[in-house]
Amino acid sequence: MTRTTMRKMAWASLSAGMALAVAVGAFALSAPGGTAQRPVVLELFQSQGCSSCPPANANLNAIADRPDVLALSFGVTYWDQLGWKDTFAKPAYTDRQKAYARGLGAQLGTPQMVVEGREDLIGTNARDVELALRRARPAMDATIALSRGRVEIGAGQAPKAGADVWLVRYDPRVQQVAIQRGENNGKTLPHRDVVRELTRLGGWTGSPKAFSTMAPSDPALRTAVLVQAKDGGPILAAARL
Repeated sequence: MTRTTMRKMAWASLSAGMALAVAVGAFALSAPGGTAQRPVVLELFQSQGCSSCPPANANLNAIADRPDVLALSFGVTYWDQLGWKDTFAKPAYTDRQKAYARGLGAQLGTPQMVVEGREDLIGTNARDVELALRRARPAMDATIALSRGRVEIGAGQAPKAGADVWLVRYDPRVQQVAIQRGENNGKTLPHRDVVRELTRLGGWTGSPKAFSTMAPSDPALRTAVLVQAKDGGPILAAARL
């Protein structure tokens, strides 16, 4: 199924239905000129029931171990009616993609990669993905200190409307999923960096802010924190443990 067709179907369906840690977890590496450096945040929105998604999924898997990239895979729910219910999908992840569609002025569909909340692409071409990563200029508008059970956001420049602080728990292990129905029937697809928990900790308006966090549901999950302009806006800061 082409992306254009899927996007049109998704839009109609949804419309109808409507750090690396540094110094005890603190992440703030300095580049020449004082510009903060951090991994580029790349988010893939996909569905196990989408025949167009496996190449994009493979491209994410290929960069999952890169220290300069925070790759996150979100399963969306709106293709579950194609015959296979995505085992990783949650409505919250669909909502996140919908926010990006509004913020970026993009149509909704899979696969879709979003880089830094600023640019989207299909993600099936590895060269296109690499070029998008090279174009990215990750902002670090606030420092983020992560430790077990605590997140601290430092003072910085926030948008007038404020920003959201997101806690992300993702699985770095390879998850082999045997698809038994739908467009990918008979395929076994490996997934990496699958997001299993997405929690809005609260808002950030530029003043220092601290949040307490619960332990992940699975100790194998890794933790990332994103400070992001509201309603699917740009990523303002990021860190991971």
